Amino acid sequence: MKYKAFIFDWDGTLVDSERHIVSSIEHAAQEVGLPLRTYSQMKDIIGLGMKEALLVLYPDLNDSEIESVRGHYSNYFFASSSGALKLFDGVISTLESLQSFGLNLAVATGKSRNGLDKALHSTGLKAFFDVERCADETKSKPHPMMLEEIAEYFSFAPSEMLMVGDTEYDLEMAARIGMDSVGVSYGVHDTERLLRHRPLKIVDKFSEILTLT
Repeated sequence: MKYKAFIFDWDGTLVDSERHIVSSIEHAAQEVGLPLRTYSQMKDIIGLGMKEALLVLYPDLNDSEIESVRGHYSNYFFASSSGALKLFDGVISTLESLQSFGLNLAVATGKSRNGLDKALHSTGLKAFFDVERCADETKSKPHPMMLEEIAEYFSFAPSEMLMVGDTEYDLEMAARIGMDSVGVSYGVHDTERLLRHRPLKIVDKFSEILTLT
């Protein structure tokens, strides 16, 4: 096999969480009296670390204000009944196949460690992944540090790993260290944006990544 490890983004790639993330941002903004942004603007920052995402939407926020928004966001995200995480079609069967092929699997996400740990537990996906990196443990996408750390964990070269994601942040992150990537068309960013970073291909179904093994 050309690749020894597959690395996955979380939101928009494995889990259909776009609407709940946007609703949580909207709720948090209302709680602290910030002006609302459009759905498109809020959707666009999915994939970035929380601090980086909030500063795109509200560039003048200070650290204290960011923490306040983050707190309201987290409370709503985990308390709301609409926050039940739904996996995209084919995720479990595809991860099972990749694992059976002897591939190492990892997650590189803009989520916090606390948020990812809860999501791994609620979706039952924890057992599939050897290692995860979150935005509050390293640098936010599109900086490639989280991929560098995953490569170091596995002792693999970037050329031996494949990044799979739904945003240009994922694909730019991979391109910056010479790692191949695959974009998924069903997530946050449209195909035109994904193609800017020269992915190997764009897939319309998660299971199509099996053709890369």
